[in-house]
Amino acid sequence: MSAIEIIGLAASFSLLAGWRLYACVAIAGLAMHLDLIDAPSHIPSLEALANPWVIGFASVGALAEFFADKVMWLDSLWDGIHTFIRPIGGALLALAIVDASDPAWQIIVLLLGGSAALLSHGAKSGTRALVNTSPEPFSNIAVSTAEDVVTLGALWLALTHPAIALIAALALLAICAFLVAATWNLVTKLRRWISSN
Repeated sequence: MSAIEIIGLAASFSLLAGWRLYACVAIAGLAMHLDLIDAPSHIPSLEALANPWVIGFASVGALAEFFADKVMWLDSLWDGIHTFIRPIGGALLALAIVDASDPAWQIIVLLLGGSAALLSHGAKSGTRALVNTSPEPFSNIAVSTAEDVVTLGALWLALTHPAIALIAALALLAICAFLVAATWNLVTKLRRWISSN
């Protein structure tokens, strides 16, 4: 696998871990178990991702996340709890996929993977908190389902066409950055409006 393809895999999995961490862990572990992704040799403890128990636990977590994410306000509570978990998971997934032998590169990969997961998590949780202000539950279910489809599609793309997935991951990263900035701007304007009235 070329360096671009490895970066595409790592970028996709770490970025998407900010939305659906457990699904990313389960699919990465399954891909390592089936030799679609090389298990990390420089950090042998991350080979545990390919353990059937880890894959099973992550699959149960993915199922729980799938349903929790469809319920208004429960999704925001779930996101709040995972604010610290998803960036760490994204960082470890990036480190497991890139498997750099140089400790300096390991730290860089860890920081980039965690930052990508944190940014996508921020975009998701901020957007979902705004969607939750709608009185009907259907918009919440629609947004959650769209996240499911994008996540699974992007993970499939990362496994089958990692170089193209890198371009998609960069586009998603830009969209997430825009959503974080737009949400922050909206919250700031709302706070000013509330304080002026």
